[in-house]
Parts: sequence; C-alpha cells; structure tokens
Amino acid sequence: MNAAMISPGAPPVDNLPGNGGATGSLYHPAMNTAAHSAHRAPRAAPQPFGDHLRHWRQHRRLSQLDLAQEADISTRHLSFVETGRSVPSREMVLRLAERLQVPLRERNALLVAAGYAPMYRERPLDDPSLASARQAVELILKSHEPYPALAVDRHWNLVAANRMLPHLLAGADASLLQPPVNVLRLSLHPQGLASKIVNLAQWRAHLFERLRQQVQATGDATLATLLEELQAYPVPEAADATHLEGEHLGVVMPFKFRTTHGVLSFISTTTIFGTPVDVTLQELALETFFPADEFTGEVVRQLAATL
Repeated sequence: MNAAMISPGAPPVDNLPGNGGATGSLYHPAMNTAAHSAHRAPRAAPQPFGDHLRHWRQHRRLSQLDLAQEADISTRHLSFVETGRSVPSREMVLRLAERLQVPLRERNALLVAAGYAPMYRERPLDDPSLASARQAVELILKSHEPYPALAVDRHWNLVAANRMLPHLLAGADASLLQPPVNVLRLSLHPQGLASKIVNLAQWRAHLFERLRQQVQATGDATLATLLEELQAYPVPEAADATHLEGEHLGVVMPFKFRTTHGVLSFISTTTIFGTPVDVTLQELALETFFPADEFTGEVVRQLAATL
C-alpha cells in the first residue's frame, strides 16, 4: 500500500505508551472494536456455511471441481457441503479457507457459520497481549525519522504516524483531517492534496489498481465503495500527465509533492506482519517513505531539526 498524507492530529510517536511522553494510544479509537460494540447496528441473520463457501469459491473464480482438487476432496462431498447436506469438520473448514486464501477475519466467519468457535483473535492494538507487536510498530515509525512513516488499517484509515508527515498537509481542508482520517481520500480529494501531487494521474492509477487488488483479495465491500468514491473525484484542472520512472506495483511507488519548501520527491515501501495469527495484525500496514533525491533529503532533515 502507498499513502502519502496523514492528519496532523494523529498521535505522534513520542506520545505513544512507553516512549516517555504524554499518555496516548498508538491507534485511533476506531480500531478498538470493543469500544464500539454497543453502537453497532443489529446483525442480519447469519448465512449458512455453504453460502459463505460458495461466495468465496465464486469470488476466486473456481469451479467446484477446481476447489475439490485443490482441497483434495471429492467434488460430490464439496457439493454436499455447499448445499448444506453435509456438515464440514473444523479441519475441513480451515483447509477450504486456506485453499481459497480467505482473510483471517472471514475465516472466523466461516468457522462460526459451520458451528465452530472463531480461531483468530481480534483485539485492539493497545491490548497488553499485543505489546510486542505495538512496540515493533513504534520502533519502526520512530526510528524512520527524519523521514515520514505511518500505519494504516485495512480501510486505509490512519492509526499512527511519526512526527514528519504533518509537514505535508498544508492546504488540506480541515474536514478531511477529522479522525478517522482516510489517507486515500485525503490524497485524492479535490479539497485535499491532489493538486499538490505532481504525478497525479500516475498516482491515481496506482492507487486504483491497488484497491482493485485488495477488493479482489478480501471481498471487502467498504473498500469497493471507497474505490468507487475515489474514482468519481474530478481531476484538478492544473494536473499534468507527468509519469515518473521506477514504479513497481506493490513494491515501490515514486511521487513528487509540491510544498512550501519546494517540490519533494519520495519513494515508499510497505511493511506487513508476515505470518499473523491475529485479525488486527493481518490488516495493519506500515508505510515508510524515503527521499528520492538529495534536495528532498536535505529538506526533511532540516525540518526534523526544528521539531
């Protein structure tokens, strides 16, 4: 994932627990699912397991024969599972979910639909049991200074950042900086930072492709709605078709950004937890930004010296 902009109201790393600053939370309160459980809308009636399974099989564009071969079971048995004539074992549910590359959050839903307890925990990231993961995030963000870095959740909402990113926000409308801040909306909205991105057409195309891939991988309706919203944004009249070299989808994305300090050039990289067994950790991504030229490096180092 690539995201260049965050809210100046995001908790700075120095204010995170354990850093000796003012008491604060690394993650936006919206990430704390327990805190909002009382305000959730009533849940719809649960879908049968077979319906869940069919959805994911079709979403992955697999026939029953394809999936049966992948899972090393008979097509007849798979058909009976989808129609509800057979009840899958817990092991079978997990095997099918693995072959279908179902995200951990949805694997829990599959288990529950089949009558089993969820396997993967979902905890707020300030939970004591996730202290080591939280410390790793804090270390990456803080140690990356004087260069910008941030963390986002599965919907591209800001959850943490170091002290450097607010320097990129001058001119963004205040309404886009109210938490939870969606970094893609802030990036591409006409009242956000779109007019400041030199290679805006390239940047938009890159983000749209990444979102399409995420929607395909996760089946997340919120991401699909976000993609539709972003695609509907008008392109600023002053935008040009500048295309920067060095783009590698999913690995590196260069961009140039106009600031009061001059045009800054960055590349970004993404860090995720490699083998998570927690829903929240699987859905967390860290973005770290590096200067693409010496001028940008010198500017951000001078800015860091003023903090």
